[in-house]
Amino acid sequence: MSERVKASVLLLVGDQAEITTPHRDHTDPERVPVERLIAETGIPREDLVGAKLVAVVGDDGELKRFERS
Repeated sequence: MSERVKASVLLLVGDQAEITTPHRDHTDPERVPVERLIAETGIPREDLVGAKLVAVVGDDGELKRFERS
């Protein structure tokens, strides 16, 4: 069973986005490819920083999918 959690794009570093969730704060953000976020959410790169998202977390704890919140 998968869980849905609030996520936020903290910043972009090259081709990676740093994502915060209730499980990973700004001191240890999750890194996700920017292109993946653009493809899954439809949010343009220039609008990603600060974007509020919903992350779908799989049974293994990995972030499986992102959606606009």
